[in-house]
Amino acid sequence: MNNLFPPPKKNASSETVNTRPEKAILVSVILDEGFGMDPDASLDELEALLNTAGGVSVGRVVQTRHAPEHATYIGSGKLEELYQLCRIRLADLVVFDCELTPSQIQNLENTLQDVRVIDRTMLILDIFAMRAKSSEGILQVSIANLKYSLPRLTGQGKDLSRLGGGIGTRGPGETKLETDRRHIKRKIQHLQEELSSLARTRENQRKRSQKSGLFQIALAGYTNAGKSTLLNRLCEENIYAEDQLFATLDPTTRRLRLPHFGEVLLTDTVGFINRLPHHLIEAFASTLDEVVFSDLVLLVMDASDPHFQQKTDICESILLDLFKKRNVLPPPFLYVLNKADRPESIFTVRTFPAAKNHVSISAKTGEGTSDLLTQIDAVLSQQKRPCTFFLPHEEAGRLSYLYQVALVQEVEYETDGIRIRAVCDAKTRGVLLPYLMTEKET
Repeated sequence: MNNLFPPPKKNASSETVNTRPEKAILVSVILDEGFGMDPDASLDELEALLNTAGGVSVGRVVQTRHAPEHATYIGSGKLEELYQLCRIRLADLVVFDCELTPSQIQNLENTLQDVRVIDRTMLILDIFAMRAKSSEGILQVSIANLKYSLPRLTGQGKDLSRLGGGIGTRGPGETKLETDRRHIKRKIQHLQEELSSLARTRENQRKRSQKSGLFQIALAGYTNAGKSTLLNRLCEENIYAEDQLFATLDPTTRRLRLPHFGEVLLTDTVGFINRLPHHLIEAFASTLDEVVFSDLVLLVMDASDPHFQQKTDICESILLDLFKKRNVLPPPFLYVLNKADRPESIFTVRTFPAAKNHVSISAKTGEGTSDLLTQIDAVLSQQKRPCTFFLPHEEAGRLSYLYQVALVQEVEYETDGIRIRAVCDAKTRGVLLPYLMTEKET
């Protein structure tokens, strides 16, 4: 497959031209309806995204409006202020904490002149393009980038020929695919076919894992909450984990031995963020299925974060939407309050609702991880477990019921009936209690 994300081209006369961080002005417009997070916190998050992409913030512009200005999103007065600030701070880039239309980007760039303009979605897609390593991850990001670019071809002018690199330009834009809509659509179709093939492979792997009887636990949560660090701690692994947003995109699965329940599969998944672009959610559907079809979700949150509750609400909303789209009942949640060793975490840990199953830990130091394993043990023990049924031949119709509600691992037809080994929950064991065999009988 062609490299869809080539590195920025270097100036032939000097290799140091593009080595300095790009200077950016951050712009936020506070609308009446809000956007799920405190405006200052959202701008702080945007700055963290910018830093992850290799840029540096040199200023902020904030405006409160009833509704966005149709042509430029911000009003004329603020646009003039932004123009002057870009000149004073020698900004290369302006990043809007929202999603802009193609015409708004063009109008803004025409006014700001030699300053590029991108929006929040473009910045996140840029980071994903930079972070994607596996074949599946690269395909997922490519599709999301192309789908985002397709309706934005008209009127982008000079943006289509940007080949100099920089934040917001990584991805298919550098291959000039945008010059031909039909070519982009064919490319999307081709990439989706490749991704479907990889998704089928992932689905087969998931089914084999289910048939093995090993329970599946998914690590989910806000980006940079410590999911990868926790997997490393619990499984004694050394996968990449850094104090960065979206440090890892590709799911990683490892075996984990619990104190009493035995071996399970623990999967680290892509982190969530406020207003995660829907193109990314669609493209990463097969990866996110690791969460959807798990037996337990460990919702890892940074207890030291001052916006802990808002970020928890965002994660819960994204997860419940995923389950709804897949028409799947949510598995049990276990809230993991990470970074509890920090002084800033004390209030969060003390006030967290007792009704929500939770445990406080520090993935970095290992504090509380033994309690976490005990909690996981207890939750899974209340869920499904391996058992053996023996159905007389006249009750053979119950086998189809078992296939619907349990993970049937083995079926043996004997002279007197059918012996079935399956993994099922307490309700199923109760329904088929007359046919449930004891350990001595098996």
